[in-house]
Amino acid sequence: MYGDERVGVVVPAYNEEQFIGDVLREIPEYVDRIYVVDDDSTDDTWTEILAASRDGSADRRYGQTDREPASDGGTDREPASDGPDPTEIPHRSRSDERPTSQRAWSVESMAQNGDSVRAALAERASEIRLRGRVVSIQHRSNQGAGGAIKTGYLAALVDGVDAVATIDGDGQMDPEVLSDLIDPIAEDDIGYTKGNRLLRREYRSEMPTLRLVGNFILTFLTKIASGYWRVMDPQNGYTVISREALESVGVTNLYEDYGYCNELLIRLNVADTRIADVPTDVEYADEESHIRYSSYVPRVSTLLLRGFLWRLKTKYLILDFHPLVFFYLFGAGAVGLGALGGVYTLWRGLAAGSGVGFGGVLSPLLVVAGVAFLLFAMVLDRAENESLVRPQQLGANSARME
Repeated sequence: MYGDERVGVVVPAYNEEQFIGDVLREIPEYVDRIYVVDDDSTDDTWTEILAASRDGSADRRYGQTDREPASDGGTDREPASDGPDPTEIPHRSRSDERPTSQRAWSVESMAQNGDSVRAALAERASEIRLRGRVVSIQHRSNQGAGGAIKTGYLAALVDGVDAVATIDGDGQMDPEVLSDLIDPIAEDDIGYTKGNRLLRREYRSEMPTLRLVGNFILTFLTKIASGYWRVMDPQNGYTVISREALESVGVTNLYEDYGYCNELLIRLNVADTRIADVPTDVEYADEESHIRYSSYVPRVSTLLLRGFLWRLKTKYLILDFHPLVFFYLFGAGAVGLGALGGVYTLWRGLAAGSGVGFGGVLSPLLVVAGVAFLLFAMVLDRAENESLVRPQQLGANSARME
């Protein structure tokens, strides 16, 4: 427990046999559940996960509640009766805020359950094991970085924890600063916190130059797409989300590859979720990036454009009305027409050997007017969402732990 908050941590892992064990062992004691997701790794990541999760608790699958096989391969034996049953999951009921308890589920029983969250989790997992506070989940097939986070989120929704963090399995993130990300959720009406490696110069200096430039570009594009204009470092995977915010974004439909964190910000904005940036450091060691930039850049750019249009339609036309959506449309249309007109006029002028006519003057005017419309729309958009972002400057380890 962290104060009155039950905390879960999602740890995605793909070919992280060198780092995953240390990551799991270093997660703070106040964390109630650790959902570590092996994304169909081709190395010994799963073996390392199971080894690191041993804490004296019985090794059993979700749902194996009554009997367990004898270690010598003989007949079944009754599990030890001393201490709490490790297959029971503490659960906070939605209808009654008092903590309750419910049995764990096997993959098979979850698949037969009518609940869409449990069914989605069963569809993705080939095996789920519970050892103490560690829920080890192995994917049926590789789902991507966002897919592993999504699986962990589904398991956290099943458990009903109050705040769910994400910590990568490559050892780059310092678990000791997790409390700094939990504090705004535990103490304020913040629904989502994320690390920010760009707020402080000493943190930026540790980031490779190419990654830093790419991060600044994605920061700018994500500001426009998400409506969170004061957010930086959107690619940071060190996050905490409240249960209410997680329930509002539609976890089963989340994007499942790199770029998931950008889309999540868009969905949170439509749900009017307040978020906070928290300065965090990162350690770059021998880990290997799994991102292929030749496909990543166009895919995430398309994702952001699609998410931007969805946000405008949903937030400013369907759920409410705001004229800024028309300024965006008029601005984009004027810039597009002006650019096409300029190209056409230039081509006609070169073909005919004549000078620039009226069309050559009108096209730049359209572009200027379009840019003015777009800038005005951005100003309105920023003002509309200003109250949804609270940058945080928190001291390290302001613990309220139990």
